Amino acid sequence: MGTQTMGTTTWAIDPSHTVAEFAVKHMVVATTKGRFKGVEGTINLDEQNLAGSSVAVSIQVATIDSGDEKRDGHLKSGDFFDAETYPTITFKSTEIRGSGDSFHVHGDLTIRDVTKPVVLEVERLGGGTTPFGTEILAYEAKTKINRKDYGLTWNAATETGGLLVGEDVKISIDIETVKQ
Repeated sequence: MGTQTMGTTTWAIDPSHTVAEFAVKHMVVATTKGRFKGVEGTINLDEQNLAGSSVAVSIQVATIDSGDEKRDGHLKSGDFFDAETYPTITFKSTEIRGSGDSFHVHGDLTIRDVTKPVVLEVERLGGGTTPFGTEILAYEAKTKINRKDYGLTWNAATETGGLLVGEDVKISIDIETVKQ
């Protein structure tokens, strides 16, 4: 089951050991962070030819946690993610460039009903076998997007003339995969 084609193995993202985090400016100077815990997906890995690999990920919007229930409710609303209409955020790779433990994964990120190309800077952190005999590989991925590009346009002016929520969003994903 793990081998799809010669040299390619399938790895499932382990949601219990994976988290997607985001950071955005609040009131121009402070940073607010949050995370999505419902990250699932598959990596088809060709160790001999990384360009022959692929990644598909989905994130459940309802799992958002910014440390404030009221803010989480607002983020799930139509002002931001509209979780009822668009329950998942997805990423599907289109190209993988590089080799070794540092590489770039190009792909299509869909938030709400908007799909845009993004590039993830990925670092392979290593792997091993758990005490239960399961093979794992771990990765860290980072990128930055402008939330307005995805229809997340809500904002409010502050007393000093700035905006309550910044436009640039830094995204970092800690991923643990399990060999299938």
